[in-house]
Amino acid sequence: MRVLRRLLVHEVRAAYSLALWIARRRHGIGPGAHAAPYTEPQTAMMWGFIFVSVVETVALAVLIPWPLVHSITLVIDVYGVLLMVALHASCVTRPHVVEADGSLRLRYGALFDLRIPADRIVRARVERRYPDGRLVQPREDGSLEIVVAGQTTVSIELSAPVGYVRPLGKRGTAHTVRFHADDPKALVAALTRERTAPSPIPGPPV
Repeated sequence: MRVLRRLLVHEVRAAYSLALWIARRRHGIGPGAHAAPYTEPQTAMMWGFIFVSVVETVALAVLIPWPLVHSITLVIDVYGVLLMVALHASCVTRPHVVEADGSLRLRYGALFDLRIPADRIVRARVERRYPDGRLVQPREDGSLEIVVAGQTTVSIELSAPVGYVRPLGKRGTAHTVRFHADDPKALVAALTRERTAPSPIPGPPV
């Protein structure tokens, strides 16, 4: 039941993201924040899947002679195509974010959302890896990998573990987080800049 509820929430968020995508807006990017897209490696593959699904939908609409089966199949296929478009839209409209206070928000569409406070981040570096496994993959060494099209490009080391929730509800903690950003150097630079920015000089006493 919990899994079905989470899947329903993901679908609602994906549909909302589709509306944001059509309106050319993005989600959760405040003033002074740095947005870091991560969709570049998967975009061609996603549109390829969508194209194949559309062709399959049209072919089945022509080939299936039974009206009831034809209608059911058409509804399922169209819904599947819309879900794939919404998934891509959710990834585009929900990028990673380096907040103005130096904290980091890591996302994968509407499926995953992890906030890392600025005071937990010890080191950030560009590190390209090609790990095996699922989208959100915990490792035995206590690290977490958020994999996009079979790769990660940034590694974050933490002073203390952070908790996270996987897409289907399982929880875990990680002391190192690796993820993909299309421009990893810009993200690391923004993260370093925000964390090392000098405090404002106080004004003269009143």
